[in-house]
Amino acid sequence: LEKHAPRMEAIGAVDEANSMLGFAAVALEQGEHAEALFRIQNDLFDLGADIATPAAEGDDFAPSPMVLRTVAAQVDWLEARIDEANARLEPLTSFVLPGGSEAAARLHCARASARRAERAMTALAGAAPTNPQALAYINRLSDYLFVLARVANHDGADDVKWVPGANR
Repeated sequence: LEKHAPRMEAIGAVDEANSMLGFAAVALEQGEHAEALFRIQNDLFDLGADIATPAAEGDDFAPSPMVLRTVAAQVDWLEARIDEANARLEPLTSFVLPGGSEAAARLHCARASARRAERAMTALAGAAPTNPQALAYINRLSDYLFVLARVANHDGADDVKWVPGANR
């Protein structure tokens, strides 16, 4: 398999996103959010193993003792974390710029990296059968990281708002 093949691009992008999560986690105080990131890092290793294993003919992407697959329970857990974090925040009235606090800036970098991994995975999905749960997980991950960055900015109070055309 060539290094620039869609499968290798996706595996590399997921690995990069995982590394960015580690970079973000060290800026968070120990607690539920840091623990969530460590759990997600483990899930991303599962996801990497999933996309590294091409689907067999008629594969339904069910996990087995020989093949590790991303499952709906992992996506559901991530969606529950999004809902919990979002419940703490005021609704957005404008876009926010990446930054605010160091932890939030790192989480935004991880979010952007997760989006790049999602693009690589959708390119893979265009070329070969890809587990829909893996695609859902990487999509929800970037949403979670956005919400968590807002939480890291003192529950959104320190978000840096985008002011359209401010420097004209």
